[in-house]
Amino acid sequence: MTKIAVDGFGGDYAPEQIVEGALQAADMYGISIYLTGDENRLKPLVNGKAGSSRIEIVHAPEVITMDESPVDAVRKKKQSSLVAAAELVRDNKAAALVSAGSTGATMAASLFVIRRVKGVERPAITSLMPTVSGVCLMVDVGANVDCRPSHLVQFAQMGSVYAENVLQIPNPRVGLLNIGHEPGKGNQLVQDVHERLAELPLNFIGNIEGRDIPRGDVDVVVCDGFVGNVVLKFAEGLGGSLFDMMKEEFTRTLSSKLGAVLLKPGLKRIKKQMDYTEYGGAPLLGVKGVTIVAHGGSNAKAIRNAIRVAKEGVDNKIVETIEELMITREGD
Repeated sequence: MTKIAVDGFGGDYAPEQIVEGALQAADMYGISIYLTGDENRLKPLVNGKAGSSRIEIVHAPEVITMDESPVDAVRKKKQSSLVAAAELVRDNKAAALVSAGSTGATMAASLFVIRRVKGVERPAITSLMPTVSGVCLMVDVGANVDCRPSHLVQFAQMGSVYAENVLQIPNPRVGLLNIGHEPGKGNQLVQDVHERLAELPLNFIGNIEGRDIPRGDVDVVVCDGFVGNVVLKFAEGLGGSLFDMMKEEFTRTLSSKLGAVLLKPGLKRIKKQMDYTEYGGAPLLGVKGVTIVAHGGSNAKAIRNAIRVAKEGVDNKIVETIEELMITREGD
């Protein structure tokens, strides 16, 4: 049975919310889980709870904090909960790693412990963005702020693989994020990438602008990690602000309150679609194991869904498919 390694002390609400999310996932999805961290603190939270029979605690007394240098912390804290979880994947005891801790440290542990897929130059973090027609996948959203054209080309290839195999989107549309739709627009990086993507066997639809993302005009958005992270954080802030403004307007007068009652079911559905806890976490594509980077503020629901997303990546053989892609690419 597939096992998922969960960093029990990663995130703002660790270990309580992490443990609760792991218990929920084990119970609801029948997933076997390694929970890493200080066993003296984890055991009382696990024992006797629904799902506890599927959880195995792996003692790791050290914790990597958000303010530490990611690379130094991973190298020095060999007994940290994050490194212990990564080692379980490296040793083929677990098929996936889930952590809500430092994104940089999770990246470093994945690169130095689990290692990259052969042929992948830069692993990339993805994120699901809500659209009017469902979701689209953005690659990269923060792992690589400085990129070469070959990096973005691989992001497009890996993103297309994930969208087709995990999100079940047939022949996903791949778009290059730019300041205009014309091929000659943008800086030299995106111009070079556009030329290369146009020659690949992808469903490349060309350049897209930021406004095309929420309209659902594309399934995979390709960009460097600097741009992607800015877009992601802006979308998170905009979504929250819009709901705050609507809440204020809907409570301003008696008539608006009555209207809000009628609109409440629809608003709840929209809020759910924009809620990051529904999506769980962001897959890190390009390493030799499924890695899910969960939001630092993840609650139990978010962790449960992050574990579900990890299982989907394992079940759909995303790592093996990317490995095959890289082998084929080297042979061309």
